[in-house]
Formats: sequence, C-alpha cells, structure tokens
Amino acid sequence: MYSWALAQPEQPLKIAKLKYNGGGDWYANKTSLPNLISFCRKNLNINLAPEEEIVEVGSPELFSYPFVHMTGHGNVVFSEAEAKNLRNYLIAGGFLHIDDNYGLDKFIRIELKKVFPELELVELPYNHPIYHQKYKFPNGLPKVHEHDGKSPQGFGLIYQGRLVCFYTYECDLGNGWEDQVIYNDPEEVRQEALKMGANIIAFAFTQNQ
Repeated sequence: MYSWALAQPEQPLKIAKLKYNGGGDWYANKTSLPNLISFCRKNLNINLAPEEEIVEVGSPELFSYPFVHMTGHGNVVFSEAEAKNLRNYLIAGGFLHIDDNYGLDKFIRIELKKVFPELELVELPYNHPIYHQKYKFPNGLPKVHEHDGKSPQGFGLIYQGRLVCFYTYECDLGNGWEDQVIYNDPEEVRQEALKMGANIIAFAFTQNQ
C-alpha cells in the first residue's frame, strides 16, 4: 500500500510525466499535462495537484504518483531494474497512460513485454468504462491528428482483472491537450481530447473504489 492509498481526502493527488532512457523525447508536449490538469480541476470532482511532476522509470518516487503519463516519438529502453520497478508500481495500484506521439509504437510494445511478459496489449471495446466516465465516447478515442490514415485505437494491459496501463495509438491525444497556438487545432477537437483525457484520469482514480 503506497502513499496515495493512505492519503487524506484533502491532500491533492499528483500526476507525473515518465522520464525514460533510449533517446526518445519523453519531454514532448510540454503544455499538454498542465492543460489537462487544469481542465480536470475545473470539471472533475477530483482533488489534483495543480502542477505536473517528472519521475524516472526506475525511481522509488514512482510510487508517489497514482497516475503517470508517458509520451514521445522515438526509442524507449527499460533496463531490467526499471522494468521491475514499473511492474511493481502497476501491480501495487499505479496507473500508466501511454500516448503514442507518432513513432513510439514499435519501441514501447517491446519494452512493455519486459514489464509484463505474460500479458498482451488488448484493444478495449467501445463499451469499456474508460470511454464512459463523465464524458461519453461511444465510438472510442477521438482523432486529433492524421498520420497514416489509421483509426485511433485504445489498448490495455489488464493484470488480474484491473486495467493497469492504457495505451492510446494513432490518436495524438496529448497533442490535443497542448496550447491552441502550437498546432492551431479547432477548439472542438481540443475539447474532445481534453474530455477523453479527463475520462482516463477519472477512471484511473476510481476503478479500485
């Protein structure tokens, strides 16, 4: 049982961005998490700390965060110790959201096998609760940016009946959370992305209750 499980209701829950090795740009989308946190603080009944934090995969500090977000375009490498730490974190009640910022897919699938060699990423059906929190997404993930003409997909790692990792692919969800001036996305697209992000956070914080 870790710190968030022992937290008092008045203590804000913290969200962190995952820092990883391998050369990929873990630091991408600098405005995305701050904007998502702000949106959730306004629209969800969840006490979130107003600032994002950064945590390394292998750090014991990982267990301080009930929700960790990972993104990037390039290579990812988890050492054996990092994979074990991430596995222990997720088994203990943590939640990992991975957003493919285009180019992450072929690397992260290999690394997740180090974390849970016994599990396969499975596509979540559109009736999964993650799509039906405060905001309803009966057709699954919203499409923010077009790359290869593929439909967006939401995959999960399910450990002993609990969704421990949600992987958003061909969606660019995090880009939709960014400041509007960065990509000039229509506001309705940004709002859909933020609403889906809020659903992910709401689900992560309530699925064990």
